[in-house]
Amino acid sequence: MDEEATRDFNERCAQCSEVNWGLTDGGRFYCRSCHNVTERTREVVNTDFISNTRVQTISKVLRKQEKNDGGSEWYVCEGFQLVLKKQAEALEALGVCPQMKDEILCNFWRCYLQKSKQAYCNRPAGETVKALSVCDSSTDADSEPERPSLLHMLSVSESEGDLQTDCSFASSTSKVSESTSLCSGSVDGSLYLMKNQKEKLRMTMPMTLSFCYMALLWLREPMTLSDLLRFVVEGHIPYLNVFQHFPEKMKLCGLDLKIFCVESWPVYEEVYNKMLELAVFLDLPRFPDITDSCFLHPDMLCIKYLMEANLPDELHNWTCRVVKKICIGEVDFLTLVPGNKSTRKVKYDVLAAAVIVVVLKLLFLLDDHYEWLLSEFAEERNKNNKEGGPYFEFKKWYKVIKCSLDVEQKKLDEERAKYLWRCEKPLSYSAKKKSKVLKRRRMVVNLQNQFGKLSGSVQPAEKPNPSSFQLSWSEENTDGSCFHGHSLKGILQEKCGLLTAMNPDYWLCTVKLCTEKLCGHLAHYREVDFPQSYHFVLRLFSFLLRIQPSYIHDEWLCPLAADPAIAS
Repeated sequence: MDEEATRDFNERCAQCSEVNWGLTDGGRFYCRSCHNVTERTREVVNTDFISNTRVQTISKVLRKQEKNDGGSEWYVCEGFQLVLKKQAEALEALGVCPQMKDEILCNFWRCYLQKSKQAYCNRPAGETVKALSVCDSSTDADSEPERPSLLHMLSVSESEGDLQTDCSFASSTSKVSESTSLCSGSVDGSLYLMKNQKEKLRMTMPMTLSFCYMALLWLREPMTLSDLLRFVVEGHIPYLNVFQHFPEKMKLCGLDLKIFCVESWPVYEEVYNKMLELAVFLDLPRFPDITDSCFLHPDMLCIKYLMEANLPDELHNWTCRVVKKICIGEVDFLTLVPGNKSTRKVKYDVLAAAVIVVVLKLLFLLDDHYEWLLSEFAEERNKNNKEGGPYFEFKKWYKVIKCSLDVEQKKLDEERAKYLWRCEKPLSYSAKKKSKVLKRRRMVVNLQNQFGKLSGSVQPAEKPNPSSFQLSWSEENTDGSCFHGHSLKGILQEKCGLLTAMNPDYWLCTVKLCTEKLCGHLAHYREVDFPQSYHFVLRLFSFLLRIQPSYIHDEWLCPLAADPAIAS
């Protein structure tokens, strides 16, 4: 049989100069004398397939390597798995418990793959073939029987957990994967964006942060969602241009960039809502209880935000009274129960900030008039105060905080405006073009540095060290800019043995409440409708949480202020 097939091939062997050829199973010629395999293939006429049609059989291995330019096959879920692994490692470096990556997040991800029928299950027949044949117009005559489903091979034991992303599990299975998509570097990138996966909760880049926050919440780690998103923006957690950490053999092009390339900052509400959807989708049980000793409890978080806002320590007694009065510190209220529509979903950081604002309204009213009268009253008492600590003056606190807040806000706005969305590692899809692309990138960087020196522009600052506090105040400062130890007695009055506010009034945060089911908001916030002092306080906490001032007002201030127990 081999003699007939090789009869027309009369070239001499490049190694031994013999003309003694045979055929390999892949259709390539090999020398029977020295066993040298050539790159030449055999052309045959297959009459069993389609009459009068010539089909060229090419080595599968060579075709796969040429098509992917040295890269290996990979799937979209592998890319997201690598992103989650990098984010978990970054969180672990920030001090998060190692259990988060190896047990909690890994199990959440496994459960998601199974629920979305991407792994640990028997995929529907033909789905793998469909995913791999999209955008591929080539035909392979010598197709082989269908192998077991790709992601069915992921069913390893729990002891082999951890988020490993060696990209080997995809390339070691189905032979059908040779017809990878021409529209993307990944095998299923085109189908991933085309098919409707609403019922499966299709994975996106913001959802990687939802996974991380869900794992942090399960472990009750001392990190709020606003902290997580701030660490992302500061570059401590991979998210923007995270695909530059992909291995060289995972080639990204076309639709892959639409999936993994992010050109916007993560949004608090989007990440939080996706976390709630994920918890329901994964059918998770009740999360561990949020007790009064947990960092996420409002009494604990209020301490943190009072310190950052440079407010007196005595205000914590008032925040605890408010939390207890309206029963928002109860375990059942704070603990997340996925799928329970009867309970309000708590945003712990937003709730703590709202409690502080409510306390400031109780004591100072924040109507652009009463707080200044109290400040003048405290100033007069400070002049005659020769014993104990100074009394808290709202006007002095306002000036100190406004100066620092304006500086930090301007710095943040400039950093965001100057942010280069293009990744440092240029994407190159061809080994031949890689050196040219890297050389061009180096030239651009050198030119930017030279022009920067000539123009005298400030060089970009190094990435700041991660910190739980954005604003820090020390009582050792002699300029009096720290108000932590200041007393509230200058604005309080004693009544029945208890210190109470001089302010007998309390104004609500909104004139009319909306129907939350219709518009999605309980109330709407417009700056022109409210006093400037109130807006300034909202602006301060919105900067600390990196959210809009209206978000604090809409989400929590309205229900808190409308509670009858507040005014009692």
